[in-house]
Amino acid sequence: MPFQKINAEKLSSSVAKQIELLILRGILRPGERLPSERDLSERLGVSRPSVREAVADLTEKGLLETRASAGIFVADVLGSAFSPALVRLFGAHNEAVFDYIAFRRDMEGLAAERAARMASDTDLKVIQTIFDKMEAAHPKRNPTEEARLDAEFHLSIIEASHNVIMLHMMRSMFDLLREGVFYNRSVMFKQRTNRAQLLDQHRAINDALQTRDPEAARAAVTRHLDYVEEALLDQQKFEHNEEVAKLRFKHEQARG
Repeated sequence: MPFQKINAEKLSSSVAKQIELLILRGILRPGERLPSERDLSERLGVSRPSVREAVADLTEKGLLETRASAGIFVADVLGSAFSPALVRLFGAHNEAVFDYIAFRRDMEGLAAERAARMASDTDLKVIQTIFDKMEAAHPKRNPTEEARLDAEFHLSIIEASHNVIMLHMMRSMFDLLREGVFYNRSVMFKQRTNRAQLLDQHRAINDALQTRDPEAARAAVTRHLDYVEEALLDQQKFEHNEEVAKLRFKHEQARG
């Protein structure tokens, strides 16, 4: 009968699978440096040649990359979800801004609902820690720092939803937001009222998650992004009125 001996799985394959899962689940992020070969072998309890073979396999697959005199890094597996031409088109039209907010409202509302049900205690601690940093940053009035923590807060909720497709898709979308393709986040923090209300909205989201209330978490995200949309509309109206006033002033000067 055609029975064959069953060989134990190579240790290097087990190492590779573990690293793959960490990348898939978003625990190892694009651009993140892996521990040294020696450190990895000690942590995983395998020989250094097994680690070396696993790294070579993952490098060939395009998941890892070796940088001379720097170490081993997670490759840029996200890339951009859109072509450069489409990114430029997004940046040139306000319609894309509000479609983006609508998309975020749907996806992040779902993520918050899932996180309230499925997040581990560790996930919730991470979200709480980021919110604590947001509160600590509030009196410093640093728009760049506040915008960075804002993005981290929302992405931590998506991570806590435990849906790997949503995670990688939304990370790519947030990269465009950080680059100011959709709108300049720092503008949102210029007014004292905006800053205080935004912090309160994030507090409501965090509270709902910490108490594991799915409906309240989704509703809090919806209210927050409704507010962002209204604030951006007000900002655009203000900028339009300013431009009209400048043109009118120039016209009157020319006539005079």
